[in-house]
Amino acid sequence: MHPKTIGLIAHPRKAGVGELINSLAGEFTGRSMSVLLEKETAAVAGQKSDLNVAQIAAKADLLVVTGGDGTILNVADQMGEANTPIFGINVGSLGFLTCAGSQSYRDAVDCIAQGKITFSNRTLLEVELRDPKKKHPATIALNDAVFSRGEISRLIRLRTRVNGEALTEFNADGLIIATPTGSTAYSLSAGGPILSPESGVFVITPICPHVLTNRSIIISDSSVVEISPGSTEYPSFLSVDGREPVRVPAKGRIAIRRAKVTLQLGFLPEISFFSVLRHKLKWTGSNV
Repeated sequence: MHPKTIGLIAHPRKAGVGELINSLAGEFTGRSMSVLLEKETAAVAGQKSDLNVAQIAAKADLLVVTGGDGTILNVADQMGEANTPIFGINVGSLGFLTCAGSQSYRDAVDCIAQGKITFSNRTLLEVELRDPKKKHPATIALNDAVFSRGEISRLIRLRTRVNGEALTEFNADGLIIATPTGSTAYSLSAGGPILSPESGVFVITPICPHVLTNRSIIISDSSVVEISPGSTEYPSFLSVDGREPVRVPAKGRIAIRRAKVTLQLGFLPEISFFSVLRHKLKWTGSNV
């Protein structure tokens, strides 16, 4: 891939991001590539733009996102119908979704200009809240859909079905349905397994389950997972990719399935999923 138009999007509150954006813009234009700046990104860099993320995604060949994993999640949420590849540059420590640090931005620009970056196709979740009283649009997630108990210190009950068949009623602090990408996020903290990015599965992970035999369950990503409240006594909430939680109606039902589109994440040629794992989790055996 040799992109001609680059969309630059930054976390506006990261230290030094304005200088980094100006440096990136200069490097790309110096290699005869056009640059589009998102409006908040332009403002922090002392420039002007009226473009939002969706508008840039519709015009650019590649989105270069500076910040962290959370910034990439936010951008993926705002892309609209565009399916533009994303390349992440981390301002801080290396993330699971970003592969280049801000100090090595010139190397990243060189690889992009020379068409040397590689792409990983990441499965997305489509999360649909079915409410008998109100219509809700489906939501797309890169990481996960998380059911929680909110601020009440009570377990919640969540009836779970897979492909129409009853799985169990989880009695827990919450429940996570994660993609392979999301398996290294909240699901991992809750004791779930690490999934390789293109493994073709989802993982269902209970959060602090009351029944000790409730464990993470790996299912095919062709499955449809349905979640509904098992009790109306205490409320449950749904958060998609860490966004603002919404209360699940007592008679509501959430259907979760693989989205029709995927997200392409760009990586430097020497960066692999397992090298990032070794770095982030401080594993040994890098020479094995």
